[in-house]
Amino acid sequence: MKTFVFPGSFDPFSLGHLDIAKRATKLCDRLIVAVMNNSVKHPTFTSQERKYMAEKCLEGTPGIEVISHDSLLVDLFVKVDAAAVVRGLRSESDFRNEAEMAAANKLLLPEYDVILLPCSADLAFTSSTIIKEVAFYGGNISKMVAPSIVDFVTAAISERSKRD
Repeated sequence: MKTFVFPGSFDPFSLGHLDIAKRATKLCDRLIVAVMNNSVKHPTFTSQERKYMAEKCLEGTPGIEVISHDSLLVDLFVKVDAAAVVRGLRSESDFRNEAEMAAANKLLLPEYDVILLPCSADLAFTSSTIIKEVAFYGGNISKMVAPSIVDFVTAAISERSKRD
């Protein structure tokens, strides 16, 4: 059974993430969507909330498992006996960042491999940062996140903005 890992902070889980996950399932038998914690990033949503959003968006999609992971990606790669990591690309800068990360991970684990999937053209503008900014100012995020989490994201961002 060929297993791929699709890691990300997913803060929040966007339609771009959903697109990459669904397309990746056509290339493997099992896709593990790993909600990661990044020591450099300061997520808006908790790890549990990010996992919940990914689960809601991917509900009913065969071959996908959503997990939280709190250590190095290469550790997860070994643990699940992954054949490759899947990453989405929106731009040339994404490619540079992903190439650097792949090289670093390959230093840690020589058998590490990555598959880079370009995002669908209509989702190239979508980023978690833009989603949060639009939601913060009360804008419509329904073309950026799955219908199953629009209300959750909007309410959570609104609530957090009242606290700040």
